[in-house]
Amino acid sequence: MNIHRPIGMFLAGTCALAGSSPAFAQPGAATAGAQPVPAQAQSDQNAIIITAQKRAQVLIDVPQSVTVVAGGTLEQQHANSFQDYLKLIPGLQLDQSRPGEGRLILRGVNTGGVASTVGVYVDETPFGSSSGLVNGAVLAGDFDTYDLSRIEVLRGPQGTLYGASSLSGVLRFVTNAPSTRDVEVRGRAGIETVDGGDIGYNADAVVNVPLGQTIAFRASGNYRKDAGFIDSIGTGGSDVAKNINGDRSFGGRASLLFEPSKAISIRLSAIAQNIDANAPSVIEADPVTLRPLHGLSQSQFVPQFSNLHYRIYNGTGTFDLGFASLASSTSYETQKQHERIDFTNALSPLLEFGFGLPPNNFYEGQDTNLKKFTQEIRLSSQTHLLDWLVGGYYTDEKGLIDQTFVAVQPGTLTPIDTIPILGIGLGSASVTSKYRELAGFADATFHFGPQFDLELGGRYSHNKQSAHEITDGALAGFVLTDFPIARSSENVFTYSIAPKFKPNQNIAIYARVAKGFRPGGPNVLPAGVPIPPDVPRIFHSDSVISYEAGVKAESGDHRFSIDAAAFHINWKNIQLFTSVEGFGVNTNGSTAKSDGFEFTGTARPAPGLDLSINGAYTNARLTGATPPSVGGRDGDQLPFTPKFNLNLNADYQWHVGETRWHAGGSWRYVSGQTAGYDSDFVAIYGRQRHIRQYNVVDLFTGVTFGRFDLEAYIKNIANSHAITSTTALTVFGPTPDSGFPIYPGGAIGTGVIRPRTFGMTLGFHY
Repeated sequence: MNIHRPIGMFLAGTCALAGSSPAFAQPGAATAGAQPVPAQAQSDQNAIIITAQKRAQVLIDVPQSVTVVAGGTLEQQHANSFQDYLKLIPGLQLDQSRPGEGRLILRGVNTGGVASTVGVYVDETPFGSSSGLVNGAVLAGDFDTYDLSRIEVLRGPQGTLYGASSLSGVLRFVTNAPSTRDVEVRGRAGIETVDGGDIGYNADAVVNVPLGQTIAFRASGNYRKDAGFIDSIGTGGSDVAKNINGDRSFGGRASLLFEPSKAISIRLSAIAQNIDANAPSVIEADPVTLRPLHGLSQSQFVPQFSNLHYRIYNGTGTFDLGFASLASSTSYETQKQHERIDFTNALSPLLEFGFGLPPNNFYEGQDTNLKKFTQEIRLSSQTHLLDWLVGGYYTDEKGLIDQTFVAVQPGTLTPIDTIPILGIGLGSASVTSKYRELAGFADATFHFGPQFDLELGGRYSHNKQSAHEITDGALAGFVLTDFPIARSSENVFTYSIAPKFKPNQNIAIYARVAKGFRPGGPNVLPAGVPIPPDVPRIFHSDSVISYEAGVKAESGDHRFSIDAAAFHINWKNIQLFTSVEGFGVNTNGSTAKSDGFEFTGTARPAPGLDLSINGAYTNARLTGATPPSVGGRDGDQLPFTPKFNLNLNADYQWHVGETRWHAGGSWRYVSGQTAGYDSDFVAIYGRQRHIRQYNVVDLFTGVTFGRFDLEAYIKNIANSHAITSTTALTVFGPTPDSGFPIYPGGAIGTGVIRPRTFGMTLGFHY
């Protein structure tokens, strides 16, 4: 995973990665707003209700591939982050180096660009940058999962209802709404230890308070410290330090619900979450075989960190107008990341011998900030012949990436301020950007009798963008440069067509054709550097057209179910991120296809026993070569997309006297996959780097007695050191892997999953 530095002093690649019971939401779980519950759900309390298509629907009636993971399942499996719940969602992959810095991948739609291909929502709020100028792809929003109602994952392009940057799907965090029914208080505290590492701990709590018959308040808080397990062992003169990759996550959610009548519902919400991480979970490996060179270690010269803060404020109202329901969602969010990145091995020798600095260590400081306002209004209605929805959407986003380049005295953070022979600073660079989008959309489902439906959707959107770059210092051309403002604009139409045949209440067969897009934008290009002809001043949007067919079926008693889908995706004008003389730039080029099959099967063969199996086959490959500097060849598999992944999950519950016990486990298999593209590696070896297959086994158990729960779990019981990502080899070169080596001895950095982790929690509820 290459973190985008669009202004370009350095192209710093950093990377790493990632049911029990089937992914079901609890009956009666709160939906967004006061949306009417479908008639089937009213007559069947086991029906699964979701709001993935902006209205309350029974899951089996949604004509596309959707996975729903209940909040109770997440808590029972201690699934706190993206890495923990991949096993519950077929086909979802994650390229991640540390908490908060993760790239979500669905159906193989990934080439390492900087704009997201998977949209992330929290209730009604679209999270993260829509553009390719604020690192949206790798800042996906890794929210804490305590007190969630559910997670909904929609596969395939969602351009009609979700718009930009939902090229391959959407992941929605649906929080629990306040309830006017009862007071609820619950919490838990836990401790865990990591093999070869430190000790971590966590605490969570939630309270729900009715303030009357029409008003309720709900609030939750969480704190988690994850133990470090990677050491710096002095390689190449680096520090000697243990467990340098620990992190902590803390924050809370608060929500006020006001329902003065059955026709009006207003919900105000606020979310704050901080993710403060130290060094990434990356180890040094052989650049050809990807095998660890020194165990679980990396070379630290300057301590690294990433402090990432989320703030989300939302007001959602739904109003029953009689002939239709009106919904309005207003959101404001900020996302701020402050980080320090160690480039000592790469650039300290250059500064010492090329610029006359004394012996030094070197780091880049970077701030990545986003402010985003969104407004969406929808009008929807349901009749016997037609369900329809029309709406409008507006977003105004302001972004900043600000970099400073700092040499310090070895073993300290004391700056060496200037280059002696020049009398100027090392350098700084910043890009401020703006993104505005206005869109209108409509969706209609025609009911041709009780068994056949046809859903049609369309969205027209217009976006305008601008970017302004300022650079200064020796590493930025030796002079202060204020670049002209770069601008771009686009008009895009996306659509979806989905027929569905339902021979009875328990079987649905559907097909879907849909288009999705990812916005282009202005390129921030360096002055005084020859720009290849395949790097334009404006990079354009890319798009996919997806063809999908599937079946959803369950037995009348809900004990057995199957959800399966096959898909074919055509991806064109792919956005790519590359390097020109050390400057990171966006470009377009090449085409790709992805063919595959996904399934989830569940069974409850006996009281208390839940079994599930889910998996995916994904054949995602280029159908045209990328520009030479990127390194992708016609026929290459798309990066970080295994052809096969399979997940088995089991959970059994039983009673002993007044106590309730449960035990379960999961097995996750991920086949071999292609690492990030590398033009130099391909030129030497005639192939891309290959990541080996891996297996992960988790176990958990617990007992409930009275108002208390005691639970224990082991994650990664076989202590797999699976590779989940690769970094670039070098920085500040003409291509991403031609420059100065990041790690001593020409090592490459590979992300690894957390080693064997044992934990226990004690919870209470009232």
